[in-house]
Amino acid sequence: MTKLSVNINKIATLRNARGGDTPNLIQFAKDAQEFGAQGITIHPRPDERHVRYQDAHDLKTEVYTEYNIEGNPIPKFIDLVSVIKPDQVTLVPDAEDAITSNAGWDCVKHHSFLRETIDEFQKQGIRTSIFLDPSLHQVEAAKATGTDRIELYTESFAHNYAIGNSAAIKPYTDCAVLAHELGMGINAGHDLSLNNIKFFKQNIPNLLEVSIGHALISESLYLGVENVINMYLNRLES
Repeated sequence: MTKLSVNINKIATLRNARGGDTPNLIQFAKDAQEFGAQGITIHPRPDERHVRYQDAHDLKTEVYTEYNIEGNPIPKFIDLVSVIKPDQVTLVPDAEDAITSNAGWDCVKHHSFLRETIDEFQKQGIRTSIFLDPSLHQVEAAKATGTDRIELYTESFAHNYAIGNSAAIKPYTDCAVLAHELGMGINAGHDLSLNNIKFFKQNIPNLLEVSIGHALISESLYLGVENVINMYLNRLES
C-alpha cells in the first residue's frame, strides 16, 4: 500500500494568520496520525511564513509514524535536519520567495552539491529523496547523486488530468519504471487530490509514498479531516 504523508504547512499558515496558537499544529499532527495518516510532512522556509523551525523541533517527539522534512538545503536547513534527524529529508530547489515549490532539481547541473548533501544526510541515517520533474534524463542523473528515493513533482499531471488529458500520466509512469529499475524508491507530491489520486496510484508502479497538503486541507473544510484522510487511504489501496 502506498503511504499517505499529510503535509501540515497550511495548518501553520492558518495559525500564523492570527498570531496565536489556533489551530494547534502539534495537536493536528497527532490527530492526523490517529485518523490513519502514515506520515507527517513539513516544509519550513527561511522566512518561516508557515511552519517555523521551532515547530520542526516540537514535532520530533510527536510524530510516531514517519517524519518527512522537505526544503531547499541551505545551511540553516541542513543544520535543522541534522539536529532533528527525521525519517526522511526531501530536497526541493525552491527559491526563498517562492509561493510554493515550482520545479524539480537539475541533477546534472547540481550533481556535486546534491551528492555531497545526500552523503552527509545518509551518514546520519536519514533517508533522502530528491524532488524531480518527470524526465528520464533527470531520473538517471538522480541515481548518480546516490539518493535513496525521488519524489515526482506532479503539478503538470494534476493540471492536465483536470482538463481531461489523462495521457499526461505517461512520463510519470515511465520515470517510475526507470527509477525502480535503478534501485530508487518512488514518492510523489504536489496538487494531488481526491479527484486524481486513484488514477495516479493505479498508473505509477511501486509508488511508496504521496505527500499531500493543500488539497487535503482544502477538502477537509467541507468533508472533515478524519473523513478525508480515510478517503485518501481508500483510494491508495486500489
